[in-house]
Amino acid sequence: MKQKRLWGTVLLFGCITLSMATLAWSDGWEWGENDEHEGRGFMQQTAGVPPVINKAYKNECSACHFAYPAGFLPKRSWIKMMATLDDHFGENAELDDETMHEITTYLSSYAADQAPNRFSRSITRSIADKAVPLRITETNYFLREHREIPKRMVQGNIKVRSFSNCLSCHTGAERGSFDEDSVSIPGYGRWED
Repeated sequence: MKQKRLWGTVLLFGCITLSMATLAWSDGWEWGENDEHEGRGFMQQTAGVPPVINKAYKNECSACHFAYPAGFLPKRSWIKMMATLDDHFGENAELDDETMHEITTYLSSYAADQAPNRFSRSITRSIADKAVPLRITETNYFLREHREIPKRMVQGNIKVRSFSNCLSCHTGAERGSFDEDSVSIPGYGRWED
């Protein structure tokens, strides 16, 4: 009887271990040879999105603002944004056809509704099926995650000024990490809720 119980316990833990390993593997992101991403699996992916790896996108967009990871918006949003660069939030950000095509393809391929990580899936679920948000800060996911931060710490803070200024508070933003454990609000220090 004791031996049956022992083997039953071993079998149970083996199944649990195999299930967890399968979950971790299935939630990883496929990276190319030249990517700077370290680590895979569900534990790493819950706190971040794939970092920006396209040089054209990084060069063109970060010339004016933080190059937001593609996993922050669905494909339909990136396509609309790229199609309206002549009035990009009040600025003309038009690009030549080749660069426009490259960046649109990149953003579409790595968009929130195309990415297999939990962070992007959470963003996608927070957006209505027909909605085409152009501002990450207006998605329900973003609003929920930032609801406890007083506006005075961001909008009233001359070192931040806007919730869209990710780099000022998220110390790992350029690596795709938006984990709240690495948030440090200028003038206030580490954020803890």
